[in-house]
Amino acid sequence: MKERIVAVPTADGQMETFITHPEQDGPFPAVVLFMDVWGIREELYDIARRIGTVGYCAVVPDFYYRQGRVRHEFRDANHRMISLHALPEADRQKVTAPLAKLSDTMVVADTGALIGYLDANAPVRPGPMGSVGYCMGGRHVMSVAAAYPERFRASAGLHPTSLISDRPDSPHLAADRLRGEFYCGFAETDPYASLPMIAELGRILDGCAVGYHREIHAGAVHGYALPDRDIHHKAGANRDWELIFAMYRRQLGPV
Repeated sequence: MKERIVAVPTADGQMETFITHPEQDGPFPAVVLFMDVWGIREELYDIARRIGTVGYCAVVPDFYYRQGRVRHEFRDANHRMISLHALPEADRQKVTAPLAKLSDTMVVADTGALIGYLDANAPVRPGPMGSVGYCMGGRHVMSVAAAYPERFRASAGLHPTSLISDRPDSPHLAADRLRGEFYCGFAETDPYASLPMIAELGRILDGCAVGYHREIHAGAVHGYALPDRDIHHKAGANRDWELIFAMYRRQLGPV
């Protein structure tokens, strides 16, 4: 595998971005990994490496770049990352403060710059791209897929937050623009994606052109899909990857 950190130029500066892909048989379909509230870290790079070994060019952009190099990790005695709800209030505020300064509109614009960079500088196959996003990144996946429907044809959100809200840029408002396939992995217990919201999302997407599929993982809680986490739900996460890789093969072509 090859990997590197690059600076992707955007309208607001330089966005640090991790890129990994196989050494042989490129170019490769691109898959963008959208970070969660914690920001980029080795845990996300390892997920990108897993995607890359299958035959994709996996990319992890740092959407917090406007605020400097934001990095948060809190670990327990077993060296697992501690979930947000289990942190002291002061630490929770440190983790969530950068999110308040990052809008979905910013992420959509940054992703446009990233597409341009990949097309010109990386061993990326022209055509459709894939994505996967965790937590807030799951929401960003849906927003970006609606903004660039001809490029993002295989999108996945894992324990995504606020897919339906009263905000003017709520992703569900642009659901009719989605194309290709959209997959969501949900936790059975999640304050950011309640079961009634999941049902409402299904009703909204049922009338859209995108092929939508979702799984609700029994016993899982918000954050379950991240491997280096105190509440990791291994069975649910493995089921997600089974369905995500099948979607990539259908929409992005053979690797």
